[in-house]
Amino acid sequence: MAFDVSIITLFPEAFPGMLDVSILGRAREQGIWSLETTDLRTFGLGKHRQVDDKPAGGGAGLVIRPDVAAAAIDSIDRKGRELIYLSPRGEPFSQKLAHEFASGPGLICFCGRFEGLDERVITQRGMREVSLGDFVLAGGEVAAQAIIEATLRLLPGVAGNETSIEDESFSAGLLEYPQYTLPRTWEDQPTPDVLLSGDHSKVDQWRLNRSKLLTEGRRPDLWAAYLNGHRIRASETDDEHD
Repeated sequence: MAFDVSIITLFPEAFPGMLDVSILGRAREQGIWSLETTDLRTFGLGKHRQVDDKPAGGGAGLVIRPDVAAAAIDSIDRKGRELIYLSPRGEPFSQKLAHEFASGPGLICFCGRFEGLDERVITQRGMREVSLGDFVLAGGEVAAQAIIEATLRLLPGVAGNETSIEDESFSAGLLEYPQYTLPRTWEDQPTPDVLLSGDHSKVDQWRLNRSKLLTEGRRPDLWAAYLNGHRIRASETDDEHD
């Protein structure tokens, strides 16, 4: 059964975009995942298909109306899929969340615009707010594509090399180790000898150590979470042997 992706957007022409190239495009051709877009403007009101109005209480910008948004959402068969609202105030997207999404039947992504979406439809339709990061975009389309891509890559048969996915950044809670290829020396910079040694255990240890150093230096938040996770696992192991 295909992983079904539905997009609600004012700009359906933005899709599939990068989701239709390379491994993701091939996977869609193979029926591993499917994509449908719903034009929010179709459900707009009046002659001009209005989808928004002034914010209650005053303020700048416009807010997407709950009746228009709900009509678009209700036109889609949810099939048990998570309904995502791309929002800068949402829970941070992560590799862990990508794995969670990939384990389900698919995703429905509502791409916001303007000043946001009326809170009532978020509550009434059980939308899950997800943020791509601590910054603001013009709309949710770019964020939706990034989240969908990260999720699709985890589906069986998409990436092709399951080992490569396991070794990537964040999969073990650490940033990925440095990579090297040919030529062996470039601009007087050699490839580390250990990577040419043929000793796989030493290579694995070198990569782990480099991942730890990079994570500690660049992402102290990830490093603290990694250390905490290992302390918890060590404590559980000690309890088993008591």
